[in-house]
Amino acid sequence: MLISRLDHLVLTVTSISRTCDFYNRVLGMEVVTFTGADNREKRKALKFGQQKINLHSVKCPLEPHARQPQAGSADICLITPLALPLVMQHIQQEGVIIEQGPVPRTGATGPLTSIYFRDPDGNLIEVSSYDL
Repeated sequence: MLISRLDHLVLTVTSISRTCDFYNRVLGMEVVTFTGADNREKRKALKFGQQKINLHSVKCPLEPHARQPQAGSADICLITPLALPLVMQHIQQEGVIIEQGPVPRTGATGPLTSIYFRDPDGNLIEVSSYDL
């Protein structure tokens, strides 16, 4: 068995529209609509790079789903190629409070520098830049 990359993950949220607005406005992710497995239901996802975050409503999570789907329980690290001071300036201009950082951390391929803030559901979002 060999796993080569992450394709998507699912984020359980209280408001899909509010989540789409936040991730698009604050993090620049593209909001996409796709057809669910039943070929009828229109679903939303947040696309960036070669990955996406599918969104499930906490009110009616789609099957199959996590054993205990709940909003606000995620902790996600996202990588940016931009300088963190520019990222921090943008995030603060959007009215988002940076809770911690910049701080040194270790990523999947080496040392990085991270900042931490929360999305509308309280999920912890870490935005990091690999140290050169």
